Amino acid sequence: MSVEHHDLVHEFPEFRERIHQLKVEDAHFRKLFEEYHELTREIENMENEVEPTATQTEEQAKLRRLHLKDALYCLLSAG
Repeated sequence: MSVEHHDLVHEFPEFRERIHQLKVEDAHFRKLFEEYHELTREIENMENEVEPTATQTEEQAKLRRLHLKDALYCLLSAG
């Protein structure tokens, strides 16, 4: 099964430079960014069955990642 890439630059390529800028300058953005990427790694492990997980747990993690992505997008598009 092919796993999609969900890192922030793949999700929002038009914000590549802004992502870098905010990671350096904004502690809140950086915290959300790191949480998003850690969660993405966990989900990829679940999808690849590296860590067998209940479907409900995987779906909850994906929903949490979606909320983080929304928050990050708001910060990216605000500037």
